[in-house]
Amino acid sequence: MKTYLFLLIAVAFETFGSSCLQASNQFTRLWPSLGVIAGFAGAFWFFSLVLKVLPLGVTYAMWSGIGMVLIAGAGFLFFGQKLDLAAMLGIALIIAGILVINLFSTSATH
Repeated sequence: MKTYLFLLIAVAFETFGSSCLQASNQFTRLWPSLGVIAGFAGAFWFFSLVLKVLPLGVTYAMWSGIGMVLIAGAGFLFFGQKLDLAAMLGIALIIAGILVINLFSTSATH
């Protein structure tokens, strides 16, 4: 259970870092640029802790999938980015894939 908490923390840091990347305006704004560094440093550190327990392929699939969903939400909430029907269906498929991995795959257990 702690492993999955670390994975969610890694995703939260990655979401923060990616949001700061958008806000940094190509690294021309100091505080968002520092947020990028802090966000990705935290993300990779927690991701490395998860890799002590779970295999890379499954872990990366979950990390990137959850991250994509959260980044799409952050883009919508904070940057006014719109999602069309195809994007929302794609996000639903990503969520479905994460659920399949966690509910049916023995590769995702530790």
